[in-house]
Amino acid sequence: MSTDSQDFSGKELAKLYHERFSAEELDGKRQLWEALYQGFFVRFIRPTDTVLDLGAGSCEFINVCHASSKIAVDLNPETKLWARDARVVLASSDNMPEVGTESVDVVFTSNFFEHLPDKRTLINTFNECVRVLRPEGRMLVLMPNLRYVGHRYWDYFDHHLPLTHVSLVEGLKMAGFDIDRVIPRFVPYTVKDSPMKVRRGLVRAYLRLPIVWPLFGKQMFVAAHKAA
Repeated sequence: MSTDSQDFSGKELAKLYHERFSAEELDGKRQLWEALYQGFFVRFIRPTDTVLDLGAGSCEFINVCHASSKIAVDLNPETKLWARDARVVLASSDNMPEVGTESVDVVFTSNFFEHLPDKRTLINTFNECVRVLRPEGRMLVLMPNLRYVGHRYWDYFDHHLPLTHVSLVEGLKMAGFDIDRVIPRFVPYTVKDSPMKVRRGLVRAYLRLPIVWPLFGKQMFVAAHKAA
């Protein structure tokens, strides 16, 4: 989970994230994404797909994703150090000229939209995602839900744009997406300062118990597809 914030330079982003997460927290993030992918996200992605990770950061998602072609987009130049088998594109989310029109099956993004400076940039980002997606291509969004995170949303210096599941859905529809699934309360907010160590088994158990998601979930998940 990372940022492609248009308000900061790549050097500033690298410094920010070096100081934000400890080595133990970074390990927790890797274990989290291994379990999240196998226990949930794999159902949305085919092995033959081309997947674009928007705001890929340290590449926890794209590195565990099983797809025939993978693209990691971010402004942080250190993304190239993290990506294992993905093509890294250093670009802003609303202008990805190195990504071909209708060349992508799935755009995935996690903890990214809250870093954009305003809703105009968000809509431009949605429009760029529409451009690169093939007909009926999917958009998968995981991010903090302001309705349930509350004031903790502002604990991070690079958080700018507050969204709820309702406003996110409105914006996606405005850009030409049809909504497939909305989970207002999915996973907890952050691994940082977690009272428990994040381990694969714990995450797998959580995913098997959707009855507890409304108790602990502070992040929302929205799946949509490019309208015909």
